[in-house]
Amino acid sequence: MHFATVWESIADEIGDVTAIVHGSVRRTWSEYDERAARLAAAFVDGGLQPDSKIGLYLYNSNEYLEAQFAGFKMRGVPINVNYRYLDEELYYLLDNSDAEALVFHSSLGERVARVAARLPKLKTLIEVDDGAGTVDGALRYDDVVAGFDPMPRITRREDDIYMLYTGGTTGMPKGVMYAQGGQSGGLMASGFPLLGIAPPTDASLVAGLVGEAVRGGNRAISIPACPLMHGTGMWLGGMVPLLMGGTVITLQARSLDTTELLQVAQDERATIIVIVGDSFAKPIIRTIDETVEAGTPFDLSALKLIVSSGVMWTAEVKAQMMDLIPQAMLLDAMGSTEGSMGIQISMKGMPAETAKFSQIPTTKVFTEDDREVQPGSGEVGMLAAGGNVPLGYYKDAEKSARTFRVIDGKRYSFPGDMARINADGSLDLLGRGSQVINTAGEKVFPEEVEEAVKRADGVLDCLVIGLDDDKFGQSVTAVASLVEDATTNEAAVIASVKAELAGYKAPKRVIFVDVVPRAPNGKADYKAAKQYALDALA
Repeated sequence: MHFATVWESIADEIGDVTAIVHGSVRRTWSEYDERAARLAAAFVDGGLQPDSKIGLYLYNSNEYLEAQFAGFKMRGVPINVNYRYLDEELYYLLDNSDAEALVFHSSLGERVARVAARLPKLKTLIEVDDGAGTVDGALRYDDVVAGFDPMPRITRREDDIYMLYTGGTTGMPKGVMYAQGGQSGGLMASGFPLLGIAPPTDASLVAGLVGEAVRGGNRAISIPACPLMHGTGMWLGGMVPLLMGGTVITLQARSLDTTELLQVAQDERATIIVIVGDSFAKPIIRTIDETVEAGTPFDLSALKLIVSSGVMWTAEVKAQMMDLIPQAMLLDAMGSTEGSMGIQISMKGMPAETAKFSQIPTTKVFTEDDREVQPGSGEVGMLAAGGNVPLGYYKDAEKSARTFRVIDGKRYSFPGDMARINADGSLDLLGRGSQVINTAGEKVFPEEVEEAVKRADGVLDCLVIGLDDDKFGQSVTAVASLVEDATTNEAAVIASVKAELAGYKAPKRVIFVDVVPRAPNGKADYKAAKQYALDALA
């Protein structure tokens, strides 16, 4: 299996069927394949070779999906780059990944221009025009597609690398490496059952099965409401539907616009919407309620599946959604970039639950001494994902050895989640062992924000914690102490952080205390810091 080879075979089988849509721009599978092949030719012409890294600094768009396909075609490694990154964050990721090409929206071009000269490995810049100025030396995306002949198809290897950058739980983002064969096969195994078809074990069988399903009217039409730059949006909203010969529709708004989402779902007869927990589900519910009250409800009758992963999706919110879209199945997927561990399915007439998942057969829970936790024991342990386990973190052997380990002859991924196994085999997810903050689907590392806060004028010390938030899931909150006689305030501290880091990392609130709580050895006391914040905001 290989993403590019499978998608090429699907394009040959159902070439006139729509593959990707963004606004009024629609591309058939044949066009999707050809445009990606032309872009792949440009990558090769620019000196890229198999295993060359290609940064995708893009908003959701047809071009995002085309550029990724193009990278796969020439056996390159597309790299997701968070479009919220500012200069230093962007530089870090492109440098760490050894990126040799970067495809970016021109509205992000000023940041690219400021860091490109510091990246000697960066050979090719291709900008997608979204109304902003151009970057010196950058090729225009549309000119590239028009100016190159399609790259001839090639034979690829299942051990070609697929890589997705994740925040992880500590430090800076890390590239999680998978083998193309395992990743494409694993996602295919997740998608085909949705069509009522057993997943094919041989890539040569995929196109025929897809063609038969599509001609029979059995097709996935997906809207990833969350960013493609994250695993939830790309894997569940993009790759899985495309492996099924489906259509992927990206939204034009660059933050969640529930009216656009529901209008497009109605107009395109979408069958799948991919969201990120309560932070997406609650606004969707509000918009549906408002349109029903106004007598202008959306027709969502084609919607069969709503998928969420990444943050908490609570039972109460699931129940509300099932009342409003009763025919849709809700699939709550527990996992991370480092592996999938469990699912929860809710349907009308079934009780919805929070953070309780059916255990995937390859998932285990182990104690710190690698003893397997037994169902019903009440023990808390570390979740371990088996099956398609990543090869490791790019250029980080130490972290790879800690996260990806062999127990009793089998390899597992330990992303950092804690859980219990109930007597019926279901998993109760208890949360990350680390202090990572998950805000609107974005991972925020307290240490990075703490250092930025401490660089603000007047700040002496700081700890950063996440507080429960109806809108964001968690809100980034700083607990800070000041230099004697300092005159700074909350707004000034937040503005200082936003000048250094992406906006979503900046604290929503800053709680000032006399002394930041720490243990005698200087280690952070996050529990006390959280209580200080709760008391101050009560």
